Amino acid sequence: MPEMTYTVRWPDGRAGEYYSLSLVMHDHLTAGAEYAVRDFVDRTRLALTEASERVRAKFGMYCTSAAATLAEIEAAAGRYEPDAVVRVLALDPPTVDPAPGGAGAAHRPEGTVR
Repeated sequence: MPEMTYTVRWPDGRAGEYYSLSLVMHDHLTAGAEYAVRDFVDRTRLALTEASERVRAKFGMYCTSAAATLAEIEAAAGRYEPDAVVRVLALDPPTVDPAPGGAGAAHRPEGTVR
């Protein structure tokens, strides 16, 4: 399955980089967009659930890394007010390109934590 990372800037200025085992995050987040913390968590939960379902359909079991990523995001989000703003800095690969080798180079903003 194609995988990706997405980088966000939390309301306090911290950057976080997160993993998705699927490109489905492109269906739920947009690079450069801002979301309320509660909306960001809801969108991420939906996307990671979809990704995990795809793994289950293909391999017969859910993806534990999707659950771990969601837990990490929920823990980080718990430090902020639900209406505070999260900015999506990057989706990598930046576009869903079905052509082999079509993914762009990784973009990791300075100060990003993994």
